[in-house]
Amino acid sequence: MPAEPGVMDARQTLLKSPLHWRQVAAIGLCIFLNALDGFDVLSISFAAPGIVAEWGIDRAALGIVLSMELVGMALGSVLLGQLADRIGRRPVLLGCVVVMAAGMMLAGRARSIEVLSLWRFLTGIGIGGMLATISATVAEVSNARRRNLAVALMSCGYPLGAVAGGSIVSSLLITHDWRAVFEFGALVTAACLPLAWWLVPESIEFLLSRGRPADLAQAGRIMAQFGHRDLAPQAPAAAFGDSRAPRGALWSGALARTTFLLTLAYFTHILTFYFLVKWIPKVVVDMGFPASSAGGVLVWTNVGGAAGALLFSALVAFVDVRRLTIVFLLLSSAAVVLFGRSPADLTQLSLFAGLAGFCTNAVIIGIYALTAASFPAEQRASGVGAVIGIGRGGAALGPIAAGFLFAAGWSLPLVAAAMALGSLVGAAALVLLARRRRS
Repeated sequence: MPAEPGVMDARQTLLKSPLHWRQVAAIGLCIFLNALDGFDVLSISFAAPGIVAEWGIDRAALGIVLSMELVGMALGSVLLGQLADRIGRRPVLLGCVVVMAAGMMLAGRARSIEVLSLWRFLTGIGIGGMLATISATVAEVSNARRRNLAVALMSCGYPLGAVAGGSIVSSLLITHDWRAVFEFGALVTAACLPLAWWLVPESIEFLLSRGRPADLAQAGRIMAQFGHRDLAPQAPAAAFGDSRAPRGALWSGALARTTFLLTLAYFTHILTFYFLVKWIPKVVVDMGFPASSAGGVLVWTNVGGAAGALLFSALVAFVDVRRLTIVFLLLSSAAVVLFGRSPADLTQLSLFAGLAGFCTNAVIIGIYALTAASFPAEQRASGVGAVIGIGRGGAALGPIAAGFLFAAGWSLPLVAAAMALGSLVGAAALVLLARRRRS
């Protein structure tokens, strides 16, 4: 049965019309919020040398602390992503901003490794929910012409936030202790709350799908804010489908192999990626350099990551995304091995870290794009959520595994070579996916 005219008019108008300044502002703020996510995730890496120096913890314990917000991210992305589908994008987004700001501030007040781990876990829940929510928000507030660009720019916000925030924190660490890292992040995150309240609307798509009178009235007000005052959005004649069905179908039938291989590729590559970004400051300090210099090397890692994300976004318009991602996975493995063999020279450390960041972050953009393209429309949201949510287990495992390898006496070149295997496994998974598609 066709949808009612009001529904189609509202959706088609939003997709076909030029972006209103409020839509641009909402997208821009989501990019900035993703940049905050990038800084918040890496804040513990900037603070790690100071924490070790003050509390005298070993590398195995440090590896666990480095992973706590990543565990929270995995939980938050799955649970809060589902919650956003039930109660709306906007309340979950605002709640995540509050959780992130509180977690960062409390981390700066921690007086033991156990308490710090707890607050980092809480921060990770907010970050995971934020990543899931802003991805949907950016796609749904944009028009059809700019949607891919908006999503790509949103993804690039993550490394850009680490670059900008890391540059500031590196300066702070010259005159302040490690707590300043979390306090700075908390203040900037809290400042975004009133901006998000003002600039980020609820999803028109979400409001129309619920179809309650209050939701339709709200959708009409939002459309008017976007410059479309002559529309009266109506409820669809039928539901868009049972949101519970696609989740089960992901792991059975024809989609099971696709879901498994994409999840494996993301899990293993993200293990390699987070070994790199979580351990770089401690590795640099162990070579005899100050914490401020270690932060500078991590900044260069994210400069490379931002460049890789932008280049990949440009290339994907001309090259098959699967093949391009496989190439960058192979390059990532080689670049991480090369970083592990870098001499104790800041210039070379920064160069090799930037190269590794360039390759590894481009892969993440590629897997996001490939995952979205690999599932049919009615199962796309569930598919992306499953791959990214489960795959983030690798983000938590990477720093922990490296910490135990270091504690066992492995040298940096050996640890880097072992952790680089994750990207190789990811490449193999996508090769198998490509062969399956051709058969």
